[in-house]
Amino acid sequence: MKNKQKTKKTSFFTIVVSVLFAAIVLCMASFYFMLSPRSFGQDVSVEKIEVPSGAGVKSVASMLAEKKLIRSGNAFYLAVRCPFVIFRFDKPVIKSGVYTVKSSMSVKDIISLLDSGEQEFIRTVIPEGLTMRKIAFVLEDSGVCPAESFLDSCRSESLLAEYGIPGESFEGFLFPDTYFFTPSMKAESVVRLMVENFFDHVKLIPGYETSPADFYETLVLASIVEREYQVESEAPLIASVFKNRIKAGVGLYSCATVEYIITEIQLRPHPEVITYEDTQIDSPYNTYKWAALPPGPISNPGSVALSAAANAPDTDYFYFVLLGDGTGGHRFSRTQSEHERAIISYRTKKAAGSK
Repeated sequence: MKNKQKTKKTSFFTIVVSVLFAAIVLCMASFYFMLSPRSFGQDVSVEKIEVPSGAGVKSVASMLAEKKLIRSGNAFYLAVRCPFVIFRFDKPVIKSGVYTVKSSMSVKDIISLLDSGEQEFIRTVIPEGLTMRKIAFVLEDSGVCPAESFLDSCRSESLLAEYGIPGESFEGFLFPDTYFFTPSMKAESVVRLMVENFFDHVKLIPGYETSPADFYETLVLASIVEREYQVESEAPLIASVFKNRIKAGVGLYSCATVEYIITEIQLRPHPEVITYEDTQIDSPYNTYKWAALPPGPISNPGSVALSAAANAPDTDYFYFVLLGDGTGGHRFSRTQSEHERAIISYRTKKAAGSK
C-alpha cells in the first residue's frame, strides 16, 4: 500500500516537474523569439532613430517597439539590464546619437550598435567661396539643420562675442571643408564646428595675427580673392593687386563685391553680367564706388585665398584680366594702357572663339 502511494507521489512529482520544465522551455523559447529579428527578406524596414542625451533604457525600448524594429520592448529592456541572456558578460551602455536600425537586426545586434556609439553621419561638402546664406541652404538640403536656424546662429551676438568676431555675423569664418554632421544637429553646434575648424586652419598660415580683430581686414581681402582667382598660383598676385590699389587709394573694382550686393543683400538672382548700373549701386560693399575694402567678407575663403591675402608678394601690378584662353588664367598689368591692351586682346579672343 505504501509502495503504491509512493509510486503515485513520484508520478505526480514527475508530472509537475515535466510541466514546469516544459513551461520554462516554452518561456525561454518565447523570450528568445522576442529577441530575434522582427522581419526578414523583403519585409525589412530601415529607420533612423535618435537617442537623446540621458534617455533611459525603457524609453529607447518603447521607441524601437513603436517603430516596429523589435518584437518586444520588455525583452529589449531585460536584455540590456541582464546582458547574460544575450551571451554578453559586460554591461552595455546606450549612447546618445543618431543610428540607422534595421528590423532584420536582432536585439543583440541593436544593443551592440547603440553601445558602440557609431552614429549615422551626413557627409557634407562645403566648397570654397560660398556665402553664409548659400551654406545654410546646403545644410538644410543635406538634412543637417534648418537654414534659418543656421543663419540665426551665425548672427548670434553672444556667440560672436565668445569668439571675438568684430563683424555682425560669422561670414568669412565658416571654413570650407568636408564635414560629417549628425542629422538634425543643433545649428549652433554646426556653426561652432565650422568656426573652430577655421581657426585650426588659419593658425597654420604664416602671417596670421592671433586676434580675429587684427586678422579681419586680411580675411575680408581673402574673401574677395577667393571669388576672383581661378588658378591657384595666381591667388597671391591678385591679392597683391588689391593691396596696391588700397595703398594708392584706388577702388578695387571687384565684380565679386557687386555680385555679393545683388545676390546676398538685395537677394536678386545671380547676374549673367555686371552692368554699369550695377557698379553704381549705393552700398559700402561696392568697390567701384569706394576706394577701400568692404566692411565685411563677401565669401568664406579656403586656405589658398587666406594664405594669399596674408602673404601677398610685393608687385607693381594694379590690374588683371582673364586671358580668354579657357585656362582661367589672368594677365596682370602695371598701367592703365597695358590693361586696356589686355582687355582688347581678351575681347578679340572671345570673339574669335564664338565664330
